[in-house]
Amino acid sequence: MTKDVIALTPRMPDTWALLAGLYAGGPEAGVTAGSGGAVLRLCAPDGRPLVSVEAPLLVQVPGEAERLLGRDVPVPFWWTEARASGAVPEAERLAGSVCGRLALLLGGSTWPESAASTEVVDVRAAAAPDDGQPVVDVLTDSTSVVLADRPVLALTTWLSEVLRGTAESGRALQIVTPPHVRLSAPARATLLQVPNRWVVQDPAQGYYDGLSGAVLRWRDGTFAPVAGADGTATVAEAFGRTSPSRDRQLVVAFRTTLPAHEDAVLGEALETAWRALTGSAPAGWGTAEPVNLPWSPRRLTDLARDRAPEPTHLLVTGHPGRPALAWIRVTRTTAGIEQDVTLTLGYGEGEEPPLEAIAPLAETLVVEHGLTTMLTSLRRASRDLTTAPVLQAPPVPVAFTLGARDVRGIGLTHARRPPVEVRPVVLGPASEPALHYPLGDGSDAGALVELRRLAAHLRAGVPGAGTGAEAEA
Repeated sequence: MTKDVIALTPRMPDTWALLAGLYAGGPEAGVTAGSGGAVLRLCAPDGRPLVSVEAPLLVQVPGEAERLLGRDVPVPFWWTEARASGAVPEAERLAGSVCGRLALLLGGSTWPESAASTEVVDVRAAAAPDDGQPVVDVLTDSTSVVLADRPVLALTTWLSEVLRGTAESGRALQIVTPPHVRLSAPARATLLQVPNRWVVQDPAQGYYDGLSGAVLRWRDGTFAPVAGADGTATVAEAFGRTSPSRDRQLVVAFRTTLPAHEDAVLGEALETAWRALTGSAPAGWGTAEPVNLPWSPRRLTDLARDRAPEPTHLLVTGHPGRPALAWIRVTRTTAGIEQDVTLTLGYGEGEEPPLEAIAPLAETLVVEHGLTTMLTSLRRASRDLTTAPVLQAPPVPVAFTLGARDVRGIGLTHARRPPVEVRPVVLGPASEPALHYPLGDGSDAGALVELRRLAAHLRAGVPGAGTGAEAEA
């Protein structure tokens, strides 16, 4: 039985419904709260966590259940997720009973269907590790280990809490999955950050890193790479078992800077890019997966303003017909309000990415939205924007755009004469020009070399300064 169970209900789990679900552990079980009440923990009588239950989430964005669970659920619906501690056998049955009771009372269904029940689980004899952390499966001095088995491992509220807990305790987060599990784009971006790791259980070689392919072994309380005879990491054979695919992903990563005015509205630059590349606005936004709120730049701005001066991290998704997903990081700096955006769009066989729209989009972002840098790339990867634990081809640069502020800092003459074959196109007003560097159509990996040469040239224009192109290269 999976340790993750989700109730998908058309009606809101009110207090009485939640109590009925939580009483699946009987009167001996206790309840504590974390993340400002966003996650409830069902505990053994001694207070040790057995099951974490995320606060019910009203999902108003079409396609999210299909994207993450492979199940078509009409919106709006309520998503209530429970996760059991892998250290306690009774906890798995308890999580299934919590969600099964909610579905029975409110209608709807559970994922997976086989996990649902309404039984009372005796928690009096349960013994869970008293670690003070969210429900994890193994906790050592250096590492928090989570076991997961679901179609798509997503950046849920619960996983966000685990990340905060592990970071605050100085630990690494390692998520262990079977080989059929895929990562959502936000989860992949999170597990790419050192010291976190995606650990894939392989029947032939034990364990390997799902993003690098390195064979892993458990030693000294963590999964670590196994060195070969030459001292380098050994790559798992399963990591190289890729099949040719014609699917592609268009990745547009850009940064904008807005003056820190009270009337500033965030998200408009992303909406501009979304419309230019898909023909419609985004469908929804949120702070975790599933993305649950209808698209609204004004509400997005209000949230970021409430969280200031702390950074705000947001997710944005598109309509089911065109896979598209973005994440935004909003920060206040001395220059103003900076938005770092990565927008990824998926295309299948017979679908052409709209590369002809990139240069006009760059000019619009320069003129209307304070573009600082933009790097556009194309890569062979799944149309549904998920990542499987196999070798991925690197993204191939298509174009790089340098905003007016950085052109001014580098010097227009220097920036217009890079050591690459193509020459930049001037964007925006002549008094404050930006430069757009076409690098190819995404089919020639030699564009990676050109991008590195361009980044080195631009960096040389301002000693000690870097560029967005350098970071991506």
